[in-house]
Order: sequence, then structure tokens, then C-alpha cells
Amino acid sequence: MGAMGRIGRIDMTEPEAGAAGEAAAEQIAALPVHWDATGRLRVLMVTSRDTGRWVMPKGWLMDGKHPWQAAEIEALEEAGAVGFISEEPLGHYHYDKRLAKGAIRCRVTVYPMVVHKLKRRWKERKQRRRHWFSPRKAARLVAEPELADLLARLEAGLKQQSVVMKMR
Repeated sequence: MGAMGRIGRIDMTEPEAGAAGEAAAEQIAALPVHWDATGRLRVLMVTSRDTGRWVMPKGWLMDGKHPWQAAEIEALEEAGAVGFISEEPLGHYHYDKRLAKGAIRCRVTVYPMVVHKLKRRWKERKQRRRHWFSPRKAARLVAEPELADLLARLEAGLKQQSVVMKMR
């Protein structure tokens, strides 16, 4: 258990296997958050490199790194975000990753991260845009229904928001 205590999980009902029954590939994501000057929760999103759609910083597991450490690295590289990341996931979602040879089903485990600083210069700054959104707006912008549900639950003030509030 991490320094902030146990995190609640959102367990979605979507199957974890692809169309042919193969297991979903595992990925990790950071959910960078902060509270604005008026105390409202904000979520940091970045654009994808291929289509420019709004996504969370995410990527593959990394050899020698815990999943939350890999998520923290993705947040730094893709969004220039620095802060505290939870060792406990907030939930997960599925999506189909497009590759040159087709698509593979991915299961993404989401780790909440309280952002303390945004770097002016970061690794992928010339390939992506970043922007703070309300969780409700972020939920409307993402293409993945399970991710939209996770973000909407933050906005609705359910258990997940109280978990994130403990990180404040």
C-alpha cells in the first residue's frame, strides 16, 4: 500500500480478450490531476501522436519498473507532468490499439497522479498538445467508453473522487 492509503477500483464489465479470444495486451496510464485556484478538480489530457485525439498519457509496461512507475514516466514524457503518483490503480479501461498489421485489444490500468509542476520543455512537446479539462469535459472528449465512464465518475463525486481528494 502506498503513502496515501488504499485506492478504490473501478471494475468494468467489458471482456478482456480480443475478438479471437486472446488475452488483452497490458498497458498503463497516468491520470494527472490538480485543483485550480477555485478548488475545482482538473484532468490533464494530451493529444495522441497519430490522430490528435485527446487521451491520457499511457504506454507499455517497462522492464524493471513497477506499473505505477511506468505510468509516471509516461506522464513526464508525454505531458511534462511531475508529481505524486499512487501505487494503487484507480481503475482500468479497454481500447483497440491500431498497428500497421491491424489492431490489438489493450487493457489499460490507470494510476492517479497529483501534478505539482508542468515542465516547459519535455520529451514529446513537439508531437503533442496538453490541456487541463474538467473531468466532465474530458469524459466527452475521449473515444473509449470505459475511460469516459471513469472520468464521469470523478465529476459525479463518487468514490473515485474521494480517493483522488485524499491525494490532495
